[in-house]
Amino acid sequence: MISGSPCSTHSSLLSLCLECVVLDQKMVASVPITPGQVSFLLGIVPIFIAWIYSEFLEYKKSTSHSKVHSDNNLIELAQQTIKEDDRAVLLEGGLARSASAKFHVSSLKMTLIRFLTMEESFLLEHRQTLRAMSEFGAILFYFYVCDRTSLLGESTKKYNRDLFLFLYALLIIVTATTSLKKHNDKSAFSGKTMQYLSRHQTEEWKGWMQVLFLMYHYFAASEIYNAIRIFIAAYVWMTGFGNFSYYYIRKDFSVARFAQMMWRLNFFVAFCCIVLNNDYMLYYICPMHTLFTLMVYGALGIFHKYNEIPSVMAVKILACFLVVIVIWEIPGVFDFFWSPLSFVLGYTDPAKPDLPRLHEWHFRSGLDRYIWIIGMIYAYYHPNVEKWMEKLEECETKKKLSIKASIVAVSLFVGYLWYEYIYKLDKVTYNKYHPYTSWIPITVYICLRNFTQQLRNYSLTLFAWLGKITLETYISQFHIWLRSNMPNGQPKWLLSLIPEYPLLNFMLTTAIYVLVSHRLFELTNTLKSTFIPTKENRRLLYNCVAGAVISLCLYCISLILLQIPHSQA
Repeated sequence: MISGSPCSTHSSLLSLCLECVVLDQKMVASVPITPGQVSFLLGIVPIFIAWIYSEFLEYKKSTSHSKVHSDNNLIELAQQTIKEDDRAVLLEGGLARSASAKFHVSSLKMTLIRFLTMEESFLLEHRQTLRAMSEFGAILFYFYVCDRTSLLGESTKKYNRDLFLFLYALLIIVTATTSLKKHNDKSAFSGKTMQYLSRHQTEEWKGWMQVLFLMYHYFAASEIYNAIRIFIAAYVWMTGFGNFSYYYIRKDFSVARFAQMMWRLNFFVAFCCIVLNNDYMLYYICPMHTLFTLMVYGALGIFHKYNEIPSVMAVKILACFLVVIVIWEIPGVFDFFWSPLSFVLGYTDPAKPDLPRLHEWHFRSGLDRYIWIIGMIYAYYHPNVEKWMEKLEECETKKKLSIKASIVAVSLFVGYLWYEYIYKLDKVTYNKYHPYTSWIPITVYICLRNFTQQLRNYSLTLFAWLGKITLETYISQFHIWLRSNMPNGQPKWLLSLIPEYPLLNFMLTTAIYVLVSHRLFELTNTLKSTFIPTKENRRLLYNCVAGAVISLCLYCISLILLQIPHSQA
């Protein structure tokens, strides 16, 4: 048995958290500890202790399984105290699936009491959740150590075009020779294997763009700035395309689906903001995708029973354009509209402290203010394009080849004109044209990527795998691949684990970075399935209320703790 009682274990948490605060202050003397960081410690330390204790109980149970009638038989104890169908969700006061309507606020209190008293049956039941939460907390601690302490080194960024192109070309060759895969999935519209803009293809698209996007940051490859703007526009285009396709086909506008989307986009980044004391807008991709996801949801969700009527859909799309024009094109409207949310969307770059708080949000959201609507339009006409492609594939060979050759020729010509007269502009001038022209290279890519059935059937699964974790790789790069050394700072340095060996350091930090990002993707989905029920809105509400109450309590306690050193002084 573990020495000491659960009550004595929790009574020592206060001193442990204070010691952690003192340790952090010693490692980073110039950056004060925030109430949010102390709240995180107060929350994660008991969870970590509970997980360790649950692992001990699991080990004890597995070694004593032969003692069927023993008092130490934890399986019997769990079966006697908890019914199989009345499982509670850890910390959030989860409600039983079979009788969620009968539970009240008292169940939240009972669940919390069972956790705080370390009831053995409760800990065993939620051991996997405790493990996921502890692992998530440990990763965030690693983020803090890498980016906010002097324990690890840093190095400067250096750009070498030859090395940059060599590394990316090598990755493409390896990916093409090891992960090329043929898909036979059938279309949701036609039931045939057309594979036009399939999930495999869009994930692959996100993957190869994300690699270039990350290498652009790592090597400070400023010469491809305009290409990066196109990549980000393509991500936003996919937000419009993917969300429209889902809501238009599934017609699922439930609260649970909405909560799951918001969790996926903001759960990880919210904790990064708390632990690392950063503004939400530092990770500008997250608020951008959140905004455009909300706008797609609103556009299709309002009067969604009439979405099948073409005239109604045309009005909705025109309304989206009108909203964007009013907010972003008319001077003064943007600041008036968004200023109430400046506490969330405001950002102050330490290197540019004189800029308005909403400057970053205005710049980032304005660059891609139209492309999400283009994605919606493409999604709406997706079934029509698929039907046309089916007919094209059934045409006689000569006619089919001539039509495809014409499409390729026109695409290449348009792409060439865009490259010569838009892409080659300096970045300041290019940014002025970007909101109105970013759809051109995206459309050209779609045409060239899909003009034959063979190209549509195959994808590079390694890039597709990377495409699934783009959110995690985007956020993680700031702290465990690069370094900023300060709250809200741009990552201007490289994390150095092997000083004086830049390529070996690149290899090691990249391996850790990708591994951690993938694990964060899995943990985010695991915790989402635990805390965000799919069909029980009452349980979801109780979980949200419990989470808000617990967070508020932890924050108030942290404020008190931070006042103790001042009162002693």
